[in-house]
Amino acid sequence: MKETQLKEKVSVLAKLLLSKEYKMATAESCTGGLLAKVATDQAGSSAWFSRGIVTYSNTSKHELLGVKTSTLDEFGAVSRETVKEMVTGLLGSDEVSIGVSISGIAGPDGGSKEKPVGTVWIAWKCLTGETISHCFLFDGDRQQVRLQAALEAINGLISLLQSDQ
Repeated sequence: MKETQLKEKVSVLAKLLLSKEYKMATAESCTGGLLAKVATDQAGSSAWFSRGIVTYSNTSKHELLGVKTSTLDEFGAVSRETVKEMVTGLLGSDEVSIGVSISGIAGPDGGSKEKPVGTVWIAWKCLTGETISHCFLFDGDRQQVRLQAALEAINGLISLLQSDQ
């Protein structure tokens, strides 16, 4: 998988966001801002992209997105509970209508039996609906895991926008 695939998907996402007059935001951990980078590579993205926050540490997840320390202590950074709180923290601005959060283990180290390398949680939320979250197990090296996570984040945003009538 290549970054060009992400750029093609972002074009579809941008059209949907513009048609609804929505602005999106991202909260990224293991992808390190890749999704925000690909989005803002597109000319005119300021019309539909509000912000991207990279919260790599647990402290930054808590301080910048309001993830509870009790959530991080009990479930860890790579969990449904954490990504749900991350995406909810993004939607605190009147400007943001839809958001996505990503937290995972891109490798090559850091995995465990319960959460192996390639485990990535993603959550999506639109102001008009509930939070959706999903766990993925991606194959490949660090870069491939990050690319796949960004692609699934975009796919989820597109799906959410298409179902948001």
